[in-house]
Amino acid sequence: MRRVVLALVISAVAGGQAFADVRIYSSPGGNVATYLTFFSQVKRSGERVIIDGPCYSACTLVLSTIPRGRVCVTRRAVLGFHAPEVVGDNGRLYHSRSATQAMLASYPASVRTWIRRHGGLKTGLIYLRGRDLTALYRRC
Repeated sequence: MRRVVLALVISAVAGGQAFADVRIYSSPGGNVATYLTFFSQVKRSGERVIIDGPCYSACTLVLSTIPRGRVCVTRRAVLGFHAPEVVGDNGRLYHSRSATQAMLASYPASVRTWIRRHGGLKTGLIYLRGRDLTALYRRC
């Protein structure tokens, strides 16, 4: 069983073939590179991602990495977006306009539109959930 702070892989058997789902129960986010590496592995594996709780910050990069048809959301799903923080040479965190633009550009167009309608990526979280979320991603 593969485990990361953000996800739990659950294996099942159907029609004689094994398959696995990655289920995100709760993720506060974290290091962008760690999430991108993990989601790239999930993408290559062909696994489906079920968002079944809070998926904040770097966790939302699941939408940038995994094809839409392999992502579904439950009624408990909520995504929290904000501008990324960058670590400077002096070790301090700061916000970078270019990093924010790059992160926004990585999301699918429909997610970018939703983010812009809700004030864009800022230091505070904006939450995508409920009907707004299920208008963009299918319910599991």
